[in-house]
Amino acid sequence: MKAIDLAFTRLINGTTQFIIPVFQRDYSWSEDEWQQLWDDVIRAARVDSEHGHFLGSIVYVASGDMAAGFTRWLVVDGQQRLATLTILLTALRDHVRETDWVGGENGPTVQKIDAYYLKNTQESGDRQPKLVLRRSDDDTLRSLVDGNDLPKPHSNAIVAAYEFFRELLKTESPDLIYRGIGRLVIIDVTLDRHGDDPQLVFESLNSTGIDLSEADLIRNYVLMRLPESDQTRMYEQYWSKIETMFRGSESILDNFLRDYMALRTRATKQTRTDQIYRAFRGEFGSFKKEDNGLEGTLENMVRVARWYAAFIPGHTGDGALEIALKNVRRLAPAAATLVTKLYQCHDELNSLSIKEFLTSLGLLESYVLRRAICGLDTRAYWTVFTGVAHRVDGQRPLQSFQVELARLRDNYRFPSDEEFRQALTENELYGLRICGYLFDRLENAGSKEPSPTGDYSIEHIMPQNENLRLEWRRMLGPKWREEREVWLHRLGNLTLTGYNSTYSDRPFEEKKTIPGGFNESSVRLNKYVREQSQWTAKEMEVRGKDLARRAVEIWPSLEVDRALIKEANRRDKRELATRRSVELVQMSPRTRELFNVLSEEVKGLGEVIEIAESRSVSYHAPDFFLEVLPRKYELVLLLRLDFNEVDDPDEIAEDAGEWKYIRNAKYDGGVVVHVGERDHIDAAVRMVRQALNMPAG
Repeated sequence: MKAIDLAFTRLINGTTQFIIPVFQRDYSWSEDEWQQLWDDVIRAARVDSEHGHFLGSIVYVASGDMAAGFTRWLVVDGQQRLATLTILLTALRDHVRETDWVGGENGPTVQKIDAYYLKNTQESGDRQPKLVLRRSDDDTLRSLVDGNDLPKPHSNAIVAAYEFFRELLKTESPDLIYRGIGRLVIIDVTLDRHGDDPQLVFESLNSTGIDLSEADLIRNYVLMRLPESDQTRMYEQYWSKIETMFRGSESILDNFLRDYMALRTRATKQTRTDQIYRAFRGEFGSFKKEDNGLEGTLENMVRVARWYAAFIPGHTGDGALEIALKNVRRLAPAAATLVTKLYQCHDELNSLSIKEFLTSLGLLESYVLRRAICGLDTRAYWTVFTGVAHRVDGQRPLQSFQVELARLRDNYRFPSDEEFRQALTENELYGLRICGYLFDRLENAGSKEPSPTGDYSIEHIMPQNENLRLEWRRMLGPKWREEREVWLHRLGNLTLTGYNSTYSDRPFEEKKTIPGGFNESSVRLNKYVREQSQWTAKEMEVRGKDLARRAVEIWPSLEVDRALIKEANRRDKRELATRRSVELVQMSPRTRELFNVLSEEVKGLGEVIEIAESRSVSYHAPDFFLEVLPRKYELVLLLRLDFNEVDDPDEIAEDAGEWKYIRNAKYDGGVVVHVGERDHIDAAVRMVRQALNMPAG
């Protein structure tokens, strides 16, 4: 690698061509960067010094296409500066031409700018431009340099930059701008194709300009080391297809690459946004090995990207499927990994019919909405959904998906019908993020003539105004303040309307009869309202229960065979047991001898799974029933039994509730047994058998 200070004009002058490789991003500078460059040019021109103004670095490597008298370079870093200076020089040339500018001996002319900085005038065809950009950027820049009509489509950013500089050139002397450009200095970095790693050099640079996205860095990493011909083919055949799928949603492309890695590596921890590239680089070698090379990896990425892209905004597809995907996306964009896995089962494995796919998406929507209504934890959804995706069986996707939803416990459980119904009728729903979505679906679910709910807002039938009008007070009765406090934001008092400001806090009868009032409303949710002669707690309660009943129909409950859940629990524990060795659990020689005897006795009781924990050994069938805690001279057994139910004729059991703390215990149990001698094992095993046969709570 050679690095020297060099005037920009010396870099670009001569019979040479700089090419922006296909793996680089499109032109992306905007007005802030254009203004900064313009200010740098003005500053350089006005400083009375032979020293130039430092602009940054331009890093490039030989393309492999070198001919006598003509050199061609691939730009590794600095394309935004090169492109913007070329646009500025084009704008300057056109300004000089159109204004018939005649400057000093060292001033700009059309011929000088063309021959020195824009074109290789002695070359033709593809060799003539001094700078070759990528895709539509190049067509646009070449049209401006050649003075031709703009192509369709064209690069809006390049045209905007050109027009920006044309306007500024009206305010300054062309001689000044030309002198300033001539004083710009760059660090000229030439890489040795055989000795330097362009990607490592690229990563180490502290360049000015707009930071590359994680996807930009990954694209560079994947393609940069390839010969130019392979770069172009791989880009056009694979990577460009991925970029096209996410065009207009570039940030989601970063998310796709993060989630692609998670699906491939079965990760359950979400990679930080600014660490996606480094994580990808660390796994890329294993991806290539799995897919038999770079091309296989890129082919796999394109396939997965197609399923992933079906979940992003703006995707079009099958009507019913698109609606179902949109519903889930509105509620839980973090479900992308899970939806991608289900899409693979539908599209590639053919193990999930369209009907089953829609059923899966309906359950996913129901899970998220029910939890939001019930006020349950909505954080860490990415981890939850990605974990479920890893456990979806490609041969039985719907069944395994239902089982995995049912296995989510505690804070991430699937709410029951009763829990959902109670939350709908008793919780304050107004102000929840999903309130508008809830009423949209209550209004339109199952209808072939949906109402335009996007034009509506949430209306409180009983007004929000704390000082209710006299008519409302009389209607609600002497406890109107309490009634208002209880029912104001509940489901029964909320509806949709396009006349929110018109209704205001009018009396109920006026809300019904004014133009556009409830009596004239085409909103289906308002049918019950217009049929009522008064609006009190009784009517709000009736309407709330009716809407809750409809909601339970729209967002179905989860029905799963308990035997399937039990089998899945058993499978997971078996897998966990194979990954851990009880030999690694620390024990003294004495307790190891006792443990070996006890272990054989317990495993002989039936289909028992033995799992080594960090400082104990647990037993499951598949539910937990025993934990063995080694001590220096004995084993402490913790059993899943109620002390009042234990069969202990030898009276060796203790009530775990009497213990403030059981050292190293991972599980909860009600009975403690000490095993310090082999003679104690038979009595202990009787109680272990009782714990094994006790139904799980």
